[in-house]
Amino acid sequence: MDVAHAFRRLAAALLVVAMSQVALAPRAALAEAAWHQWRGPSRDGFVAAASWPDGLAQERVERRWRTDLGPSYSGPVVAGDLVIVTETKDAKTEHVRAIDRASGAERWQVEWPGSMSVPFFAASNGSWIRSTPCVDEGRVFVAGMRDVLVCLDAATGAEQWRVNFVEALESPLPAFGFVSSPLVIGDHVFVQAGSGFVKLEKAAGKIVWRTLDDGGGMMGSAFSSPYPATIGGVFQILVQTREELAGIDPENGKVLWKTPVEAFRGMNIVTPTVHDGRVFTTSYGGGSFLFAVDPTNVGKPVEQIWRNKIQGYMSTPIVIGGHAYVHLRNQRFACLDLATGKEAWITKPFGRYWSMVALGDRILALDETGDLRLIRATPEAFELLGEAKVAAEESWAHLAIEGRDLYVRDVKGLTALQWK
Repeated sequence: MDVAHAFRRLAAALLVVAMSQVALAPRAALAEAAWHQWRGPSRDGFVAAASWPDGLAQERVERRWRTDLGPSYSGPVVAGDLVIVTETKDAKTEHVRAIDRASGAERWQVEWPGSMSVPFFAASNGSWIRSTPCVDEGRVFVAGMRDVLVCLDAATGAEQWRVNFVEALESPLPAFGFVSSPLVIGDHVFVQAGSGFVKLEKAAGKIVWRTLDDGGGMMGSAFSSPYPATIGGVFQILVQTREELAGIDPENGKVLWKTPVEAFRGMNIVTPTVHDGRVFTTSYGGGSFLFAVDPTNVGKPVEQIWRNKIQGYMSTPIVIGGHAYVHLRNQRFACLDLATGKEAWITKPFGRYWSMVALGDRILALDETGDLRLIRATPEAFELLGEAKVAAEESWAHLAIEGRDLYVRDVKGLTALQWK
C-alpha cells in the first residue's frame, strides 16, 4: 500500500468517526441547536427547553403574531432570528419565505415554477409543496415538488445552486413530488430523490453518488425521511423507501443491509426510529415492526424481532422509556412496548394527523384539527395534561418549538405562539 493510498483510507476512517460522534452525542447537547430541520435538532422530535408547564390550557398559550400564506405541508424551521416557511401559490409557483421571529414581518422571499398534481386518490388535501427545509451553516436547503433541490443563502435568500434530479439523473418525475426532507451531515446533504437516495456536496450541489435506485418504482416518490444512527458500532443512515428499510454507508453509498417493509400502496411514510440498537417503524397496511440490525453479520445483518398489527400512517412516533407512542391510521393514539411488541393502551379516535414533540416524559402533540395537547408519556394509561386551540385551519405541517416559542403552520398561514 503506498503512502497516498494509506492517507486516503485514514482520512475516510476519521470522517466516519467524526460523523459517528455526532450521532452518538447526548440528546441534551444536540438539543442546544435550533429547530433547523425535520423533527428538530437531533431529528428525533426532542427539543431544547429547561422545562414545560405541568398543564396546558387556552390562557397559557399567548399568540405573538400571524402571517397569512398559501398552503403547504412543510414544517417551519428556524435560522437565527428568522423562521423559514414554504408555500404553493395559485397552483403555479413555490415560494420560500423568511419571517422575522420577533415581529412576523417578511425579510425575504424567493419563488420558482413548481406546479404539479398528485394522483387522484391522494389529491383531496391538495398538491402543495411537502418537504421540510433544512438550515445549515448559513444555507437553506429546500426541496421543490418537481424533484428539485435548491440551496439559498439564509440571510438574503440568494440562490447558491439548484439541482433538477429529473434532468441530472434522467429519472422520472415522482408522482407525489419531492416529499422527503433533506439531511445534512458534515459537508454533504442527503436526499431521497432521483428515484433513489442521493449524496451531494452542500457547497456546490455536485452529486457524489446515488444508491437504492429503483428506476422510479411505486411512482418514484419516497415519503419517509433519512435518519442518521450508529447501530452495532457502525454509523449509517436509515433510509425507508416505499417498499424497503435500509442502512446506508454515508461515505460511499454502500447498502449495509435492507429488509422489506409491507405497506398498502407503498405507504411507508414515517421516519424510522432507533431504540437500544434496534429499529422501529410502522406503516399503513403493514403494521408495526421492530428489527435487530448487525451490519457486521454478513450472513444475516437484519432480523425481524416482532410485528404488531396496529398501523401508523403519517405521524412519526416518539420513543420514550422503551415505549413507542404512535398515532394510528384509525386516528387513535397507542403506546407500544418495544421489548415485547404488545400494546400498553390505545385511546379513542382523535384527528387524522399528529405532529409530536417531546421533552423528558412529556409529549406535545399538534392535531390536524388545530388542537394542541400536552400528554404525559407513561405506559400505565393515556394521561392528558391539558389542551388548547392554536389554529382555526387544518394543520398538516410539523410543529416547531424553540424554548418557549411555538410555530404552528396551518394551511392558510404561520402563527407564532409562546408559553405563558
